[in-house]
Amino acid sequence: MINYKEKLALVRAFVFDFDGVMTDGSVWTYGDGETVRCGNIKDGFAIQYAVKKGYIVAVISGATSMSINNRMASLGVEHCYTGCGDKTHTFNEFLKKNNLQEHEVLCMGDDLPDYPILQRAGVSACPADAAVEIKELCDYISIHPGGRGCVRDVIEQVLRLHGQWFHPDAVIW
Repeated sequence: MINYKEKLALVRAFVFDFDGVMTDGSVWTYGDGETVRCGNIKDGFAIQYAVKKGYIVAVISGATSMSINNRMASLGVEHCYTGCGDKTHTFNEFLKKNNLQEHEVLCMGDDLPDYPILQRAGVSACPADAAVEIKELCDYISIHPGGRGCVRDVIEQVLRLHGQWFHPDAVIW
């Protein structure tokens, strides 16, 4: 059986749920119906850094909000799928579109709608505060809760393993 670090070595792409992974799950709803979420700037840095290093990053979320699309676009994420009732279908399309195999994808989710794609991903991960059923399934449980660095945690692990994380002598911009 292949161990967690060996699985990480195969990762070429990241798929994240949004609410509860990139956020703490809190949603503020305004009178006009627009919802606002709060994310972590360190998670955002890691996402844009991974994109610059050539990794494919995607969001597959059941939520629908322009704030999600805008945030991901600002980080260079080209694959932002919102309003997904069937995450499995979207995951299949993402793999096909990017010529990826399941074992090349690290997927991070926090709740039951993420279960089917976490089952299929090469590396399944979740925040520290994920649902019990998700924790039982995942290869890795971050020490950080959703919206508080769990995204940075998994991205940094993969990039460090591949020798692509920050080095003091390297220019990162």
